[in-house]
Amino acid sequence: MPRRAQFRPCIDLHEGSVKQIVGGSLDSTTEALKTNFVSDRPASWFAALYAGDGLRGGHVIQLGPGNTEAAKSALAAYPGGLQIGGGITAENASAWLEAGASHVVATSFLFDSQGRFQPDRLDQLLAETGRDRLVIDLSCRRRDDGWIVAMNRWQTLTDLAVTTEVLDSLAASCDEFLIHAADVEGQCNGIDSDLVAMLGAWGKRPLTYAGGASGLADLELVDRLGNGLVDLTIGSALDIFGGTGVDYRDCVAWNRAALD
Repeated sequence: MPRRAQFRPCIDLHEGSVKQIVGGSLDSTTEALKTNFVSDRPASWFAALYAGDGLRGGHVIQLGPGNTEAAKSALAAYPGGLQIGGGITAENASAWLEAGASHVVATSFLFDSQGRFQPDRLDQLLAETGRDRLVIDLSCRRRDDGWIVAMNRWQTLTDLAVTTEVLDSLAASCDEFLIHAADVEGQCNGIDSDLVAMLGAWGKRPLTYAGGASGLADLELVDRLGNGLVDLTIGSALDIFGGTGVDYRDCVAWNRAALD
């Protein structure tokens, strides 16, 4: 039976709280931040929910400082079931794995301050994690007819494009790729179909796409466009994050049906 796309859960942390934020607004000024949802429940509650429903491969993302305690509580609630991203370096990667993360998710550490890709930093990270516990985050912004990887909370464009050639060059260095379409992240106005189709046509490593999902129909669309090889993270549209477009239980049921 052909593989079918999976729903991948998430826990986005900002200033210690679980939030859903419009991705493109994540700069250094509070005034520019657009927040869709702030939970009164701790990160550990969401992690325990995902654990109880057997949802693996989700990610905890620390959006800026002040999230360490909340992130560690989530990992402790679901040891081995969640990936951790945000501020990952060669110096702290092992500690996060020891804290219960299945994988570390790396973006900004792989570039210098000008956004130039640094292969030696990838080698340093691999020495700490091994390939099978590293996720490379190629979250990006659309430019012209393609996509450019963005770092520093998606505000700084790098010199790395999201292309099949780049995916090929990095595939031997990671277990998975995580790719947020930052321009549509948090807007619930639909996915970047072109990006999903490109990723699905490549499909040589597990891939998780995030950004713009507004309903269960988007999970079906990602499944079709991605040839069953691209998984989908749904955030702001999900009812457990205050959304009205997607019932979390429907996503759990989708995953169970896909695995039957």
